[in-house]
Amino acid sequence: MILETKRLYLRQFTEADLRDLSKILQDKDVMYAYGHAFDDSEVRQWLIKQLYRYQKDGFGLWAVIRKSDNTLIGQCGITMQNCNGIRVKEVGYLFAKAYWHHGYATEAAKACCQYAFKHLHTDEVYAIIRESNQASIHVALRLGMHPTLTFIKHYHGIDMPHIAFVLKKEKK
Repeated sequence: MILETKRLYLRQFTEADLRDLSKILQDKDVMYAYGHAFDDSEVRQWLIKQLYRYQKDGFGLWAVIRKSDNTLIGQCGITMQNCNGIRVKEVGYLFAKAYWHHGYATEAAKACCQYAFKHLHTDEVYAIIRESNQASIHVALRLGMHPTLTFIKHYHGIDMPHIAFVLKKEKK
């Protein structure tokens, strides 16, 4: 286990999570900000990328498990991302549709931001969000993040405007 909150715990993904992960990443409603649902190969590559991140960076996107029934409900974590030409630590979150509007994304993302400040010794955490993704923008705002810049990301041949939100570590 990497993190624990009141209702959730976060742990590294394993090969055993492939089936549950596929249900999330292959749902077109869940993946609307990506412009498409993943196929089997893309899900496998996503999982391989996370396993590599754990080895290379010591962190990545983690499986979010609901404590009450031990169900994998989504993913959340910290990754290194390109933000308009600069490498930043980003909090990312994505949940199965059945678990939207329950506060899980905010709960998990808040814990991940605190993890980044305390264990990764960063002074700021970003959330890079497609500007049409209102649900993720609302999570970022609930975390206390502020928009800093807008830029275009190219994904699957599509130009997608994104907003970079930032949360700065509180000075003591």
